[in-house]
Amino acid sequence: MTKAVREALEGVSEIELTVTGRKTGRQITHPVWFVQEEESAFLVPITGSDSDWYKNVQQTPFVQLAVNGTAVSSTATPITEPDRVDHVVKMFREKYGSDQVDKSYPKRDVAVQVSLT
Repeated sequence: MTKAVREALEGVSEIELTVTGRKTGRQITHPVWFVQEEESAFLVPITGSDSDWYKNVQQTPFVQLAVNGTAVSSTATPITEPDRVDHVVKMFREKYGSDQVDKSYPKRDVAVQVSLT
């Protein structure tokens, strides 16, 4: 991970996720919460596996994350193993608070890992 990316993510609670629409092929950007661990950012779709952006990532895993004028294009890897999803959700609870995560993320059955390198 570059120093610029690391610095751009410091203290940030929301980033811009750009995915390719599975039906339209257009670039679609969404604000999302994230957590960072080692060389990856982890995302949790608000409506879990029913989320359109998650379905788009499954079809076209190439995404872009952007924050404060810094962008990273990378591959997104869906996470479906319950233990790994629980680990990501736990990190979300630590960053954003359990009440906020429970209220904002009613379905927590999947997560996404995006390499930052």
